[in-house]
Amino acid sequence: MSFSHDFPASSLREYDIRGIVGKTLGEADAFAIGRVFGTLVAEAGGKTVAVGRDGRLSSPALSEALIKGLTASGMDVLDVGQGPTPMLYFASFTEPTDGAVMVTGSHNPSNYNGFKMMLKNKPFFGTQIQDLGARAAAGKVVPESTGSVVQKDISDAYVARLLKDWDGIRTLKVVWDNGNGAAGDVLTKLVAKLPGKHVVLNGKVDGNFPAHHPDPTVPKNLEQLIKAVKAEGADVGVAFDGDADRIGLVDNEGHILFGDQFLILMAQDVLKAHPGATIIADVKASQVLFDEIAKAGGTPLMWKTGHSLIKSKMAETKAPLAGEMSGHIFYNDKWYGFDDALYAAVRVLGVIARQKGTLDEFRAALPQVLNTPELRFDCPEERKFTVVSEVAERLRENGAKVSDTDGVRVNTEDGWWLLRASNTQAVLVARAEGSTPAGLVRLKAALAAQLAASGLAPDFSASSAGH
Repeated sequence: MSFSHDFPASSLREYDIRGIVGKTLGEADAFAIGRVFGTLVAEAGGKTVAVGRDGRLSSPALSEALIKGLTASGMDVLDVGQGPTPMLYFASFTEPTDGAVMVTGSHNPSNYNGFKMMLKNKPFFGTQIQDLGARAAAGKVVPESTGSVVQKDISDAYVARLLKDWDGIRTLKVVWDNGNGAAGDVLTKLVAKLPGKHVVLNGKVDGNFPAHHPDPTVPKNLEQLIKAVKAEGADVGVAFDGDADRIGLVDNEGHILFGDQFLILMAQDVLKAHPGATIIADVKASQVLFDEIAKAGGTPLMWKTGHSLIKSKMAETKAPLAGEMSGHIFYNDKWYGFDDALYAAVRVLGVIARQKGTLDEFRAALPQVLNTPELRFDCPEERKFTVVSEVAERLRENGAKVSDTDGVRVNTEDGWWLLRASNTQAVLVARAEGSTPAGLVRLKAALAAQLAASGLAPDFSASSAGH
């Protein structure tokens, strides 16, 4: 039977395949992903693909169609069922597999879904995803055959491995907000065996996300957790996104710690065992993070935003730890190098349970800066990278200190500002950080002037915060 399939262009993203269920993503797309990805695994000499799914309402049907596509390409499928994305990654590393596909909409609205892939334990992204789309359209697949499906619950093995690296001294009181995401059942098993007292909010997996949107980078989504941490007198609050590959933290006083803040805590700990090691963070991170890594004896490396890009750079540099502002935390120290919010939680709780002071005292002791949250400006897809190039060129002509690791990051006496094109949306992303209120105003004015010079009119209202 001949095969060909055209994906909507909008669904083939930089790091995954993603779309609106019933509009730009459906079971035919899932089958096609299985058919082509199975072909790629076969061409690489592989035979077995692990498959997992999150708790979205559309995930069971998409997973079933994906598995049909994989088996039609002769793959033997290891179906690990519903759970967090990192559990599927764990299966990829600990079971005899040649590839892995996770059906997940991550932190997107409930009507979205998508697919994250690994080939031979490496991220499958960028040109590989575009090639998958081109192969589907051309019908370039192996002849149809019949593979097998084995269902295996690996949640107990995963939880046991998470617990292995708990290294706290004192017991903690912890509030967890699962956000009705895919980690729910695994989290229940984890807290039952983890020392201390644990309160779980929104533990039930529910693809409607009735309590709040499962994205811990948005302060509004942490309001319930903050309230519970204060009410319980907890040491820390932990939040996950929809598929638990990103983590958010709240200290014992209810203050939010951002990704570049809790990464300092993790880095200081890891550097005790790995003095001088490279610690990677993305370009959106505070200068405070890079300075604190250096102060702790590490080698800070600023790298491109994007979990697949960070993972690839970690493998290249053999960095024991990396992180993003978005809450993706990657441990290559004792772990496998993939982003796992549950594992990051176990490790950071261990750090907190070994330090003398509270998490709030740690946060308050950090150098204080003023910064904007992540600012997003609509920009046509065909213009977004050009605008960044135009800005970089003008700045260099004026002799500015510019880093072009990922977009444009400009250092001045007042601090720094960043402008980069999103890899997943038709938007430009910006951020600024200053040491004084007046300095932050000047940085935002400089950024606005550059955007205006490229024909954009940004709105900076309600865009400053301290951390």
